[in-house]
Amino acid sequence: MPEASGSVSRALRTAPPDQVAETADAVLRQTLGATRTEVFVADYRASGLWPVREPDRPDGVRLRSDGVAQRCFSSQQPVLDIVDDGRCRAYLPLSVWGERLGVLMVELPAAPDAATVEEARDAAGEVAMAMRAADRETDRYRRARRRERLSMAAEMQWDLLPGRSVRHGDVLLAGQLEPAYTVGGDHFDWSVDGDRLTVTVLNGTGSGLAASMLTAMTVNAMRNARRSGGSLVEQAELASDTIFYQHRGNRHVATLLLELDDRRGVVRAVDAGSPHVLRLRGGRVTRVTLDQQLPLGMFAETRYDVQEFPLEPGDRLFVVSDGVYAAEPGDQEPYGVRAMARSMRSTRLQPATEAVGTVMRELHAYHADADLRDDAVVVCLDWHGSDRSGDSAGQ
Repeated sequence: MPEASGSVSRALRTAPPDQVAETADAVLRQTLGATRTEVFVADYRASGLWPVREPDRPDGVRLRSDGVAQRCFSSQQPVLDIVDDGRCRAYLPLSVWGERLGVLMVELPAAPDAATVEEARDAAGEVAMAMRAADRETDRYRRARRRERLSMAAEMQWDLLPGRSVRHGDVLLAGQLEPAYTVGGDHFDWSVDGDRLTVTVLNGTGSGLAASMLTAMTVNAMRNARRSGGSLVEQAELASDTIFYQHRGNRHVATLLLELDDRRGVVRAVDAGSPHVLRLRGGRVTRVTLDQQLPLGMFAETRYDVQEFPLEPGDRLFVVSDGVYAAEPGDQEPYGVRAMARSMRSTRLQPATEAVGTVMRELHAYHADADLRDDAVVVCLDWHGSDRSGDSAGQ
């Protein structure tokens, strides 16, 4: 049997960017004897999986807790589904560096052996890598992801994101924006570089296109400093000065900048506003208290200080914007008072990629399924390291 993953990889290198699904289908039919394949991508809310080749087909796979595709997407493990006539549908995760793109379904004439499943899984990895690269050259995969039209502001925000999850060393990181199709100014960004992971969460001001444009300027200013080798302080100060000299203090952005030393398990932070950090440790949720400094862009030549706090192996950090923490639907108390901690505790057995969705679903439920009144960001960071050295300030 030809090596499926190698054959898929070679074929995809010369395939047009909009033909990843069709190219993979042809190769998998030849190498694995597949009778059918389907590439599904997760929508912007990660609430459903939709076929790339027929994205408007009404029978997209909904992410039900008992669904086969859902089990594959959630567990990131192959799942086999034997149908009555003996055929087997193998569901395989489409993921790149920890980012979950969707699921590849490969239908085979009979149940495969372990080697065939592993070949199919490797082939799915090649498909995912090709889709991630092709996404810059074609709109096909983004069209399949959207279940309704994005606002102009949301289009800008999603295009600015680094991804929705990433795995790096001992860290799994995930984030989610809501309302997915109309989000304005709230945002998150991250970058991995050696033992260092930089994460920023922005609580954008205003609404619509104006908020999105302010956030884009802020994110790109911080990226400019970071990519030039600038520290957290330099990232905050360049962004603050850029905003101030553009808006003269009339606009500002509440931002939290974090930098995790993955080897030591130490987080450095610049708290320039309202995003909150909460730590889940041993089933207990506690607020990580930081000295709050001025939001970016409020005054000229603002200077910022760095604080540090340690992590323990197995710690989970949640970073949430005011649209989550301070959400106050109707006459209820703010979501962050008690309900948010309950939702975070309920994620103990879930990976970070599932945990962000759980907290967001509980937020929607707290609003009694009414539309969110404010943009909302949830970022979840899991650190599984075991080697920490050096002294750091505790919390």
